[in-house]
Parts: sequence; structure tokens; C-alpha cells
Amino acid sequence: MQLSNQALGAIMLALQESLLNELDIVPILKNFELTDTKDGLVVTNPPTVRFTDNSEITAKDLADMVTSRNA
Repeated sequence: MQLSNQALGAIMLALQESLLNELDIVPILKNFELTDTKDGLVVTNPPTVRFTDNSEITAKDLADMVTSRNA
């Protein structure tokens, strides 16, 4: 079993977000929902990136992201 290019991209987005905002990446990675496809594992709930809002992402924002994914 291997990661698809999409899954690698999702991991890179999560890493970038955690480094830029000095946040723990573990909660994001633990909540990834993976599906096995012919191209490898795919993340069905990849992290989102804000383009229009320059405000810093807080721990509450991350908690809300995790909660909304589990709903």
C-alpha cells in the first residue's frame, strides 16, 4: 500500500499550515480519512487553506476543523 499524489499533497498542506502557525500537526493527521484506490491511499477530507483571510489560525480553528470532519 502506498500514498497517492493527492495524499502526499494533503500531508504537505497540513505540514505547511502547522509550521506557519506553530501548531501541532498530529490532530490533523490523526483525523485524515483514507480510502484505498488504484492510485494509492487518498485523503477524503484533506485540509483546507485560506486564501482571502490573513488572520492567524488558532487552536480553536483547528479544533473546529477536526469537529466538522467528524460530524
